[in-house]
Amino acid sequence: MKPVRKSKLSIMKYHPHLKRILDIFLALIGLLLASPILLLLGACLFVANNGKALFLQRRPGKGETIFKIIKFKTMNDKTDTSGALLPSSERITKIGAFARKYSLDEIPQLFNVLNGDMSLIGPRPLRIEYLDLYSREQARRHDVRPGITGWAQVNGRNAISWTEKFNYDIYYIDHLSFGLDIKILLKTIKKVLLKEGINSDQNKTMPAFTGNN
Repeated sequence: MKPVRKSKLSIMKYHPHLKRILDIFLALIGLLLASPILLLLGACLFVANNGKALFLQRRPGKGETIFKIIKFKTMNDKTDTSGALLPSSERITKIGAFARKYSLDEIPQLFNVLNGDMSLIGPRPLRIEYLDLYSREQARRHDVRPGITGWAQVNGRNAISWTEKFNYDIYYIDHLSFGLDIKILLKTIKKVLLKEGINSDQNKTMPAFTGNN
């Protein structure tokens, strides 16, 4: 586990409502700045996906409360002769691959932040079917709102194992502070701009979590 260097910022704890206030403020700023991208990319994906620009999926949030995560739809719905969806690598569109490469498909989650379902920073919301597979310690990831980015995402994302990912999530919860959030935010911006690890391979996805046995 990569340690966080202690500083005045890193040990500065949040006031109970400060994180939420910052989430709303920064999400509004983000949506304002990204509005041209939202409109242009949304229109391109609408055409590429035959009238579907957004992807909504039920995910567990804080306290395991279920909400619908909003993302840009980067894959079409093409099926094989039996009606089953084709593999992800065969369904991703060119504009969808571009959106993933630069993490633009995540922008609509800012609406989830405004709605209170998510935070800018926190453990990523995973599939509902994983809920019964967590250990008691791993289930603690639902003690806070899930995030668009998080400590695990800036420390490997899909390149690390599920065990490492959950360890990073729990570390974040145990060390939650204003300074750690700023550190994650800055590292996320750097990784997106330099394409370091985050969606570097737009066809690569994390294998499904099957439990701890």
